[in-house]
Order: sequence, then C-alpha cells, then structure tokens
Amino acid sequence: MNFDQILSAIGGFGRFQKILYVWICLPQILLAFHMMVSIFTGATPPHHCRGNSSSSAGNRSFYPGAHSLNLSLPDSFCFSADVLQQGNRTERVPCGHGWVYSQETFQSTTVTEWDLVCHKAGLNSLGSSVYMFGLLVGSVVCGAMADRYGRRFVLLLSIALQTVFGVAVAFAPNFPVYVILRFVVGCTISGVIINAFVLGTEWTCTKRRMLAGIITDYAFGLGYMLLAGVAYLIRDWRKLQLAISAPGFLLIFYIWVVPQSARWLLANDRREEAIALLRKAALVNGRVLPPTAQVFPSVFKFVNVLVYYGLSLGVSRLGTNLYLTQFVFGLVEIPARSLVLLVLPCSRRLSQSGFLAVGSLACLLMLTVPADNSNVLTGLAMMGKFGITASFAVIYVYTAEIFPTVLRQTGIGVSCMFARMGGVLAPIINMLHNHSPTTPLVIFGTLPLLGAILALALPETADRPLPDTVDDVENWDMRYCSVTFNMQTLHRKAPDQELNPRP
Repeated sequence: MNFDQILSAIGGFGRFQKILYVWICLPQILLAFHMMVSIFTGATPPHHCRGNSSSSAGNRSFYPGAHSLNLSLPDSFCFSADVLQQGNRTERVPCGHGWVYSQETFQSTTVTEWDLVCHKAGLNSLGSSVYMFGLLVGSVVCGAMADRYGRRFVLLLSIALQTVFGVAVAFAPNFPVYVILRFVVGCTISGVIINAFVLGTEWTCTKRRMLAGIITDYAFGLGYMLLAGVAYLIRDWRKLQLAISAPGFLLIFYIWVVPQSARWLLANDRREEAIALLRKAALVNGRVLPPTAQVFPSVFKFVNVLVYYGLSLGVSRLGTNLYLTQFVFGLVEIPARSLVLLVLPCSRRLSQSGFLAVGSLACLLMLTVPADNSNVLTGLAMMGKFGITASFAVIYVYTAEIFPTVLRQTGIGVSCMFARMGGVLAPIINMLHNHSPTTPLVIFGTLPLLGAILALALPETADRPLPDTVDDVENWDMRYCSVTFNMQTLHRKAPDQELNPRP
C-alpha cells in the first residue's frame, strides 16, 4: 500500500483533517490583513504646502486627489509660491516647511508622517516593492527549510516571526526601519502560505484535495473583507498595524495542535513517527489503520501575482469609495473560488487557462472605457480580479500536485519566488499610470493572455495521486494506472473492520 491508499483507508478527509484545516485557515485571515493593509496605511490624503511668513500657500485648498499609493500630484502642490525674477521670469519655490494633510479620511498614514509626497512619492511604491521582495526571499528560504526540517516547524516559526515583526512595524521610528521590518514580515508570510497549504494537501486524499486546497482561500477572502471594516474603524496607521498583528500571539497554542506531515516523514525515512501519526488520524476519524499496511516512501504564478496585486493595489484609482471598493474586491474572491470548486474537478489545465483568459479580457476591455466612467471601470476591474483570483486558487492546487513529495516544498518555493517577482513589479508598473494611464492595463492584459496559452502545455493532474518521488513524476501515467488498480483491489478485498467506520 502506498501513502494515498492508506490515507483513503483511514479517512482521507475525516474529522482529523477538518480540524487541521481550521488551524490552517485562521492564519490566512491575518495574512490578508498584512498583504492589503498598505492600501490604508500607505494612502496619500489630499494636502498642500504648509504656509509660512513669505507665502500665502497656507490658504490654498487641498488637492482633491484619490487616496493612492502611487498617485503623482500636480507640480503646483509641490511648490509654495512662484517668485518673480528679472525679465518677467518666474521661479517656483519648493515647499520649505512641509505639507498640511487633510484628516477627513485618515488620521495618519506613513505618507503623512514621513512626507512621502512630491519628490519622495516614489519611496511609497518602493516600500511596497521591497515588501513583495520579502515574499520572494521567503518563498525560496522557507521552501528549502520545510523540505529539510519539516512543514510544521517552518509554519510555526513563520507565524511567530510574523507576529513579532508585525507588531514592531507599528513602532518603526523612521521610514527605512519601517521598510526593513515590512520586508521581514513579507518573508514570514511566504513561510505561512506555502507550508500551511502543503501541510493540508499532504494530509488530504486525492478526491478531496482540491476542495481542501480552496478552503484556505476562502479564509483569505474573509480577511480581505474584514480589513475594510477594521481600517474604517481605526484611521491611525500605527494603531491599525498593531490591531492586525497582535492577534497572532493568540496562535501560540498551535505548538500543541498542529501535526507534522506523515507523508514528509515517510519521504525522510522516519517511518515510526509517520505510523504513529497515521494511527492517531485513524483514531480521530473513527477508523483503524489496516494491520497489513506496509508504508513505502513513495511561470504562471508570476503572471497571477503581478496582475492580482496590480489590480488590488490600484483600487484607489477607480474613483469610488475606498473602503467600499476594498470590501467588494474582497467579496468577489468568494464567488471566484466557489466557481473553482465546480470546474477544477474536470481539469486543472483548462481551468487555469480559462481563468487567466478572463482576467486578460477584462483588463484589455478597460482600455476602451473613458476615464470618467468610474462605474464601468470598477465593474471591469472586478471582473479582472474575479478571473485572476480564480486562476490564483487553481495554481496553488496545481503546483502542489505536480511536484513530488521529496521536492514539493522546494518546488513550490521556487515557483513562489517567480510569483513574488510579479508582486515586486506590480507597484512599479502601477507608477507608470502617472505617465501613461494605458501602460499598466496593457501589461496586465497581455501577460495573462500569454499565460493562458502556455498553460495548455502543462500536464493534467486532476484525480491523480500525489507523486512521492521523481520516478513517480517521470512515470506518471504508468503509476496512475497502477494506483487506480490497487485502490480498486483494496476496496474490493479489504475486511470491513479495517476500512469502515467503527460502530
């Protein structure tokens, strides 16, 4: 019996796995907070030059701009006055006493605290890119660590560091320290994402693996929506950062409740520990481990993340209420992932290609809509977010199924590294909107279309057991036929007391 056969015998998605997924889903809510909080903590409120004795700029009205991470203000709001020089020539005088910011929407943000406007406006987007670079580094480091030290250890370590450094961000004394701390938080977020997902996947049977993989995405979408409410109630960026980070301390009990991956233990020749965990899982599921069982060790993410965060971080340019739009952008993730549950059992490859095409079409259609038609633009942006969110959900399940157990975490880590390259570039590409409003949409529209075409060249993994070794991947079709035959034989011949729930 291989691992998938034993997992099916003890209950591939019983009470043990459902409890595990509760523990896996809780951190996903906090991840959504950290991923999207910069929309509020890094917002740019309306502002004007602070008045002084030689300038009447203090009476100037606020610039009525959007609360955008990447919005470039008109030059007139970066200068305090125009001084008449000889020859009727005027010279602009830069704001020498800082800026006055509207507090109508935000009490404080990183922009208002460190004056990240005008010639410093690019630092805000740079901070977002550094944070995404942290996710890139974390994907590689945490993926390799998990294959060596186990999924559980790296998951718990990442949650602990995320909480500590997330709280530290709220007390950052200056912008460079803030960026460094956010970089570390980004590293830990990758550790939580990939290890929680793989841990759940490796404990779930083939038939339920797709459903289980999408469950965590629902939790992320819930956090996405909750953030809009939390940010609405807390308008000070330091208090908001503290509010989204401190709850991580409540997860200290994970030390006692989160199990190791039995599949990883087997792949690393720790058979006795694996058998003990399998017996425990069978007991919780109301089944028994078959006594005769012998256990034997057996570029699309870049596009997804680039467009996903490009649309998400650009939400403030749509010209609608920031908090409401943020909530709806989170809400749209729920039907997107629900649709994935319906189509993913049919095909991973076609689902991935189709959803990428939907996201591409929506972004390209936005190019045809006038800039003053904010409602249509918002609708198309949500359509694009719908398609990219769905493809994002597919690619995580797809990636986990392609790599063998001995390389799964490293493979996912490298894949996430390319994904986070997209995250690093997303804020920079959004900055191009200030010079050419169509350029970001062209990029966000054409790359998913290319990805949709290339996805058709990937192998199909639907309803196939997870490969454990490189040989399993190289002989996928032969192994699939063999495992299917063995599973049918097992269910036909195994004694009732071994496979059926105890009365």
